[in-house]
This record gives sequence, C-alpha cells and structure tokens, in this order.
Amino acid sequence: MLAIALLVFREVLEASLIVSVVCAATRGVSGRARWVGAGVAAGALGALLVAAFAGAIGSAVNGVGQELFNASVLLAAVVMIAWHAIWMASHGRQLTAQTKSLGAAVSAGDRPLTALLVVVAIAVLREGAESVLFIYAQAASGSDRISLAGGVALGLISGGATGLALYRGLLRIPMRYFFTATNWLLLLVAAGMAAQAANFFVQANLLPSLGDRLWDTSALLSNRSLLGQALHALVGYEARPAGIQLLFYLVTAALILVGIKICGKPKPPVSSSS
Repeated sequence: MLAIALLVFREVLEASLIVSVVCAATRGVSGRARWVGAGVAAGALGALLVAAFAGAIGSAVNGVGQELFNASVLLAAVVMIAWHAIWMASHGRQLTAQTKSLGAAVSAGDRPLTALLVVVAIAVLREGAESVLFIYAQAASGSDRISLAGGVALGLISGGATGLALYRGLLRIPMRYFFTATNWLLLLVAAGMAAQAANFFVQANLLPSLGDRLWDTSALLSNRSLLGQALHALVGYEARPAGIQLLFYLVTAALILVGIKICGKPKPPVSSSS
C-alpha cells in the first residue's frame, strides 16, 4: 500500500504543481476557473480511457507500448509547459503592472483561455495515466483491493493537500518576483519530465543510456522516500540517473531558459513619426 501511496502522491503533486502555477499566474482572469476545471475533467477522462485500455497499451508495439505512451505524453507536457513559461516571461511585465490586464488580453484574443485547458488537461492526463497503469500492474500482480484503494486514497489526499499548500504559497509571492519564481519552477518541472521521457525511451530500447548510473545518491536520499518523491516531482530529482536523462534535462532547461531570456526582453518603444 505504501508504494502505491507514494506513486500516487508523486503524480498528484506533479499535476497539482502545474495546475497551481497556471491558476496563480492567471489570477484575476475572468472565467479561468471554468477552463482550468474543464482541463482537469478532460485529463481525468483521458486517464480513465487509459485505464480501460491499459492491457492493450502495455502490449502494443512489441510490448513497449506503455513506455512509448508515457514518453509521448511527457514530451507533449514539456512542450506545453515550456510554451507557457515563455509566454509568461514575455507578458510578465504587463501582468505585474496590472494583473487584471490579462483579462483584457484574453478578450482581445492575445491569450486564448483554451490554452489553460490544454496545459491542465495534458498535465492531469500524464499523471493520471501513469498512476492507472501502475495500479493496473499492481492489480495484475495480485495486490488486494483494500491495499490498492487505501494507497490511492492516501496518495490523493496527501498530494492534493501539498498542491493546495503550494498554491497558497505562490499567492504570497510579491508580484514583482512572482513570474520569475514560477518560470524557474516550470523550467525545472519540464526538464525533469524530459529526463523521465528519456528514461522511458531507454526502457523501450530506442535510445542509448549513455551510462546507466552517473552517480548514486540513494544512500543519502532514496527515490522511494517521501522527500525523494517530492523533489522528483518539483525539480526532477533522480538518485541514479542515466547519462541520457541528464542530457535531456540540461538541453530542455537550456532551451526554455533561452526562450525566456529572448522573449522576456523589454520591447523597445515604438517611435511615433510626426
């Protein structure tokens, strides 16, 4: 039961992290709650569909269907999170000056609210899908229903509570620092997801590991510990990373950072001709 609870806690925390950042960054936007809620519902529905076809997914593509599915959803989430972080960098100054101006931008068509739905839906689908596939594997291996239900309930409650605390904490950050803090948080989350995707590709024998174990810090902080799971969700911590995971992590972080730096530069004032 503890293993299931830790896994569900990590997945719920990762989804809550993205939802919290999106909600905090768009506070004051009219109708954002409906779109975020629709994104959560769409992601949950997608996860239920994955649960319904878990057996077919696992056996697809010569038995590596689950790895390819997880890697694909992860990379889609990386792209959407990166895009969201870069957009916030390019609009952060305007939002800092007047947070509610985002509502006008949405109305003007500069920032469609459907983007919130897509980001949230992918996050919930990704985490929910991995959870249901893991639970499916545990059930197939003979775990009893009480342990499964107890682990899922414990993981959902603890992950949701941690996510809510994170959201409350984000709201306390002064606006002049808020977008910098959330952009760095999103950068680390996306880089960690890219590293996880690389690991799935290695498991599917589609990429070389470039070294099975660059270092081993499991004696200091195990991936299975509560803190290790939390850091894995927040910053992509891995006690025994492969070389390809580190490469994906660094390249993803660098690309997002370059995008933030380029798009975050203040635009030169437009000179009016007399």
